[in-house]
Amino acid sequence: MSDGFPTLRLPLDPADVRALRAGDMVLLEGEIVITAGLPTHHRLVECMDGKRALPRDLAGGSLFHLGSYSRETPDGGFEVLYMNPTTSTRFNPLMPRLIRHFGLRAVGGKGGLDRASAEAMREVGCVYLSFVGGGCPLLSDAIREVVAVHWNDLVSHYRLVTLRVEALGPVTVGIDAHGNSLYDSLSQEAEARLPGIMEQLAAARDAAPR
Repeated sequence: MSDGFPTLRLPLDPADVRALRAGDMVLLEGEIVITAGLPTHHRLVECMDGKRALPRDLAGGSLFHLGSYSRETPDGGFEVLYMNPTTSTRFNPLMPRLIRHFGLRAVGGKGGLDRASAEAMREVGCVYLSFVGGGCPLLSDAIREVVAVHWNDLVSHYRLVTLRVEALGPVTVGIDAHGNSLYDSLSQEAEARLPGIMEQLAAARDAAPR
């Protein structure tokens, strides 16, 4: 435990994944794979189709939609100066297949994923972790090491980057491995409230001086 939140070690154990529930908040430690690029996701699809070599094993791992700003170091290394979540819904068309093919245990970013992705997550035992938007300093402070960088022909935040992190988060389980989604719940609540809101607006208009 750290700061009252349980810490999960990556790669995640399948039993730990199934034990999580939508709304839980956790910290992460271990190795994570990040990218913010749609071209990167298309390359992963090419790897699945046998058209390109996969640069690192993703089986049973994580894939987080986190953008990064990086720089080359004088010794030829790679330094990630900061990272921040990007919107996951941009990747909706590709995520169900990626989740199933690689048996991903955790995906994440901000904004959630659609029902097709949630169903793939339920099938394989995967959670969607929601990162704090605008939480760049908090997230970046968790970086302990740049483990590997692949596809260096892409701009830095599109590259496939493996980081070792410690106390990353807290992150919220937005979609659990049982198909429960906070995003669906919020959408349903908003739809349920809409008629009442419209009635209030209509009443306010009728009561306004003319």
